[in-house]
Amino acid sequence: MPEKKISTAVIRRMPKYYKYVNQLLDSGITRISSSKLAEMMGLTASQVRQDFNCFGGFGQQGYGYNVEFLRDEIANILNINKKNKAIIIGVGNLGRTLINNFNFSACGVQIVCGFDVNVEGHGNTINNVPIYNVSELETVMQNEVPDLAVLTLPKRLAKTMTARLIECGIKAIWNFTNVDLHLDFDCIPIEDVHFSESLMTLTYRLKEKQNKK
Repeated sequence: MPEKKISTAVIRRMPKYYKYVNQLLDSGITRISSSKLAEMMGLTASQVRQDFNCFGGFGQQGYGYNVEFLRDEIANILNINKKNKAIIIGVGNLGRTLINNFNFSACGVQIVCGFDVNVEGHGNTINNVPIYNVSELETVMQNEVPDLAVLTLPKRLAKTMTARLIECGIKAIWNFTNVDLHLDFDCIPIEDVHFSESLMTLTYRLKEKQNKK
């Protein structure tokens, strides 16, 4: 039987469920109904149940959801209950900021090393993450066998580096280069992150609110 195809919209809501369920656990709440969870997230109870039913459903009628069990199931769905090894390509301002400040481990990811063209010799580290010259990519990848790559290099290099990473066996890419790589490389999952699109969406919503006054 073919595997059931889950819509992108549902998948994109799962991290938000995970965040709110963790907040419930931190508050000592052990059980919640679909209507209460929906209210927290700005959804409908029907939408919550439909989303969870895509993965088999996790609740009991008349009881709701066991919060800890729900958290563990969502973590399993999102593949964050294991440590996925990652490398970061480009350790300029953005790459360095991510290594120093982003909580990769909370997302089930461990940055094992980084690469940059402006690195000479060995012994370079950022927040205990070893940094290599990009010329060593193939050798280091063979030793580390990472699952995914984070791209924070100039966009003119994005496609060439992606092809090189795929050739080395990378399985997924988190892409900050402002190039839609998923259009040219559909053989692996690629998540293209565009800060400008997010900000312009916000400015549109700002205009909407201003026009209502």
